[in-house]
Order: sequence, then structure tokens, then C-alpha cells
Amino acid sequence: MDKIIRATAAEGFVKMAVADARDTVERARVIHACSPTATAALGRTLCAASLLGDAMKEEKGSLTIRINGGGPIGSIVAVSDSQGNVRGYVENAQLQLPLRENGKLDVGRAVGRDGMLTVSRDLGLKEPYIGSTALVSGEIAEDLTAYLTESEQVPSACALGVLVDTDRSVKAAGGFIVQLMPGADEALIQKLEDNIFLMDQLTAILAEDGAETVFAQVLKGLEYHIVSEKPIEYRCYCSRERVEDAIRSIGPEELDAIITEGKDVSVSCQFCDKVYSFTPEELKALRQE
Repeated sequence: MDKIIRATAAEGFVKMAVADARDTVERARVIHACSPTATAALGRTLCAASLLGDAMKEEKGSLTIRINGGGPIGSIVAVSDSQGNVRGYVENAQLQLPLRENGKLDVGRAVGRDGMLTVSRDLGLKEPYIGSTALVSGEIAEDLTAYLTESEQVPSACALGVLVDTDRSVKAAGGFIVQLMPGADEALIQKLEDNIFLMDQLTAILAEDGAETVFAQVLKGLEYHIVSEKPIEYRCYCSRERVEDAIRSIGPEELDAIITEGKDVSVSCQFCDKVYSFTPEELKALRQE
């Protein structure tokens, strides 16, 4: 079962969250028929959105991460509710790129660095809160770290990973964010940096030992306490009613042109594999409304 676990350490000066999201990213891969590179790029973004969304206090809030670095993969979008459940898509899901020299997927080249990472928080107010930062590497974890440090002014470290198996399925996926609260000692910062530098590869830990071991390695030498654990999943909120609202919004002239063709119309959700079909008679009823 996919989950997010949260912990505190060093008398509350350190807060850390770990997402174990293999099934979530695998669901996204299947829905969008992603190539391995696209799976890694979208999967990392989904994990990042889940971690940030789960941290929101607003019960009905939502959070959206948009990444566009000018690379061949195009835009990446991930949306999380306040429980960490996510959905998303990538513009060029079938992108194929050669592996890097170290044998790893070249997410940085796919995403590019000529662009922005934007985080939009919908808190139920008239306008969402939007923050953004220039991309650092296109590898997403480094870019999210820069966003948290620059835009939200919270000293942070972030790791995100997706391990794609030989059959293209997702073997492991997840991430962590560790943040320092105001007043944290410099020695504590150095301790965390050393631990993160020496830790095993994130996806290897998740695949072999589980999310709890991530805490043990990142917070090594510090007393920490697990404060919450909750399930997460790939969850789309699309519905026929929402699609009907979208059809009504396209304007009477364009809708009349569609009705005149006299054919059934199918609308696919960009986040999931659901298809909603409408007959000309149903479209006429929406036009009258």
C-alpha cells in the first residue's frame, strides 16, 4: 500500500516526510502509456506534489505543480489533494532518450532547464497562492529544493526517485522532504547533509527495505518520532457532471457546430483513462441549458 509517513527529530527542529508511491506511479504509467524516461519524470513530480499536498492544512485544498523546462518531454503537471492523493500527466509521454553514461534515465535532458517550476495552492479563496522558481537541473528534486528554499524560504533537502524495471513497470517510486525549523543549530544542518550524502540510493531502500529505513538513514544519530502515517493513491476527481460543465463552457456557436455534425462525441479525461460519450440529443440538451 502506498503511503506518506511523517516524523520529527531533534526536539522539533527537523521535520521529515517520506512517500512510498510505487503503485501510484505505476498507475500513472499505465494510464498514459509512458516510456521509461517519461515514467521517471512524471513519477518524480507526482511524488513531489503528494508530499506538498499532504502538508496542507486546508481540508478541501489542492496543490498543483507545473514544470516546463523547454525540453522534449514538454510540460509536466501533477495535482494533489490535501491528503496526498495525486493525478497528473506529461505532454510527451512516449519520449525515448538514450541512457546517461552512468546507465540512468536522462530526466534532466528530457525536462530541460530553460523554464520554471510553479507551485499553485488552492486554499478555497478567490485566487490561488502561486510561487515559482527557475529550474536548476531539470532533475526535479533539485528544482523542488530550490523552490522550497527560495520561494517559501524554508531550508530543505529533497530526494525523488523512480526505478523502472526491465519490463517498463515501476519497481519502486517515492521521495522525501526534510526541513529545518527556525533556530536549528549549524551542527544539525551538517549532520543531515552528511547523512544524505552517505545514504543508499533512495529507490533501492524503498524496493528492498521500505520507507521506514529512509528515516533511519537520513536521521541517523538523531532521536526521531513517527507522528503520522496515511495511505495515498492515484485518484482522479473527474465526473460526467464536470465534463458536462466543460461542454457548456465552450460557447453556443462551437457547440452548435458539433451538434450539426450529428455524431457522438467522446471526451477523454487528461488525468485518467475514463472516456465520456455524448449523443447529439444529449449535446442538444446541454445547449438548451
